[in-house]
Amino acid sequence: MLPLLSTIQSPRDLQRLSAAELVQLAAEMREALCRLASTRTAHFASNLGVVELALALHTTFDFSRDRLIWDTGHQVYAHKMVTGRYDEFQTLRAKGGLMGYPNPAESDYDLFMTGHAGSSVGTALGMRCGDELLRPDEKRRVVAVVGDGAFPCGVVVEAMNNAGGLKKNLIVVLNDNKMSICPRVGGLAESLDRLRTAHFYTGLKVEVQRLLTRMPVIGDPVERFLTQVKDALKAGLLGGMFFEDLGFRYIGPVDGHNITQLQKYLRMVCNVEGPVLLHVVTEKGHGFPPAAEDPTRFHAPAPFHRENGSVVPLKRASGRPPYTEVVRDALLDQMRANPKVVAITAAMCQGNMLEPIRDEFPTRFFDVGICESHAVTFAAGLAKAGLRPIVDVYSTFMQRSYDQIFQEVTLQNLPVTLLLDRAGLVGPDGPTHHGVFDLAYLRPFPNLVLTAPGDQQDVAPMIDWALHHDCPVAIRYPKAVAEVVKRPACPIELGKAEVLHWGRDGVLLACGAMFSACVQASERLAGEGLDFGVVNARFIKPLDTETMLRAVGESPVVLTVEEGVLMGGFGSAVLEAAADAGLSAAKVRRLGIPDRYIEHGSRHELLSDLGLDVAGIVRACRQSAARPRKSALIDRAAL
Repeated sequence: MLPLLSTIQSPRDLQRLSAAELVQLAAEMREALCRLASTRTAHFASNLGVVELALALHTTFDFSRDRLIWDTGHQVYAHKMVTGRYDEFQTLRAKGGLMGYPNPAESDYDLFMTGHAGSSVGTALGMRCGDELLRPDEKRRVVAVVGDGAFPCGVVVEAMNNAGGLKKNLIVVLNDNKMSICPRVGGLAESLDRLRTAHFYTGLKVEVQRLLTRMPVIGDPVERFLTQVKDALKAGLLGGMFFEDLGFRYIGPVDGHNITQLQKYLRMVCNVEGPVLLHVVTEKGHGFPPAAEDPTRFHAPAPFHRENGSVVPLKRASGRPPYTEVVRDALLDQMRANPKVVAITAAMCQGNMLEPIRDEFPTRFFDVGICESHAVTFAAGLAKAGLRPIVDVYSTFMQRSYDQIFQEVTLQNLPVTLLLDRAGLVGPDGPTHHGVFDLAYLRPFPNLVLTAPGDQQDVAPMIDWALHHDCPVAIRYPKAVAEVVKRPACPIELGKAEVLHWGRDGVLLACGAMFSACVQASERLAGEGLDFGVVNARFIKPLDTETMLRAVGESPVVLTVEEGVLMGGFGSAVLEAAADAGLSAAKVRRLGIPDRYIEHGSRHELLSDLGLDVAGIVRACRQSAARPRKSALIDRAAL
């Protein structure tokens, strides 16, 4: 039992604690984080780094009235502990338990479900303006906490530009820990490094501030002169005043692990008129030496236990590699064989397992930071110059580059390969991260070829095919162990499905990684006397209409199976092809993600709930085979 933490039922309980007790509470909160990390994969190092910041924020502001938005939301574990959810904390990221991101359904202290980077400043500014219009007599403070990894997002700069122009009272806390998931990159990161390490300027600023506070009111011209001196020194020492040029008053850097100092500076920024940025320096993994020494490894580590000061993983890797690793190895082979192939990621070098590519090909590997729109535009430029760029981004984050896929890639018909990692259900990350929309949002684009490997054997040939095809190609694959379906080799051909076998009682049209589950379902059904064939679609666009129409026209029952939304997905493509050919859809049943957001849980649990595991597919086949079916051909005379 953690004595202080167990008594905190709301942020109001923090007010009675002394400075020493807050330090003790911070240690207890880190212990709770370690206990959680011993049971399941969770965002660990980032949350260790913001414990004091969360306590300082909740002891300075009253967020039952004031506004607080965390960006990105994976750093809210400490915030959840002190906002009435500590009793449920060990359920975090488990099915039916607390979400690993802010969730308004859990608490009024969570204003937005923030799972993607960059949204906090814009939404905070919107709330600031909304409160002034609707509740002008209520004095609410609005705070956005944004990490230095998320800070280069274009939407952050857009929001700060807007805030500086509106001159609204807005507090932006920049949590600077020198990291996103991997070490951050770019010119803005270098600028923050200069700010953090400019000790001469920091000390001088303190003296100028002290002198200004002692200045009599009648000394306005002198005050103005000293302020100009301060600004000139900052410009000279740091190479520009990026924040202040955007209209923000810059204060900092401040030690993010000194609660008393944080409280002092937070009270200070409350009295600043207009937008203000408080630069807080934290250490990712603070308080847990293994995480502080290797924050990348401990961003979201596998469950572990502590043993004599060291960390011992509880789970060993299975014998089969994940799709992410299989894709990475295929990319390595391509880059070794073809000097024109280059790789681009958006702050996900570790998540996409690209470290070997970064290390072996440093001049052909580009990490652009959390800037997916730029990643795709940058790839278009590389392709136009004659290279073969690969953009390796999670499916859920590729959505952020939608306009660039349209304007810069598909409209120009450039040979850019998009790799959509984490396509489908991603498990405990939940609805902000499920990659279930890619088929629907990519299918409408002309010139784009959309593919999905059925198993591990499809991956390398599909990537090789994509890099030899002179048009845009998107390849999606899940966050899962790569299955292997034993069958004769079948080469990848544009718009051609792989027919494993036809069935007397029906056929399963499998999209992507659902192929293995469909094969297992077919085998189980065979044991019951039902003969269901299996087709590995491979191509969602262009669709193998010949094979799909044969299935719809000749099979008694057709089930499309996809780990994506039904609306506009693979099953919809099959129905569209059938309709265009004058075939009835009566015998076609689509299995996939329904029209609702799917909560968090393990991938296996979610697939089971949605009827997309082997048992669910078998059940759907039994039900479909038992129903009477109309003829596939529409009686046009009856229309």
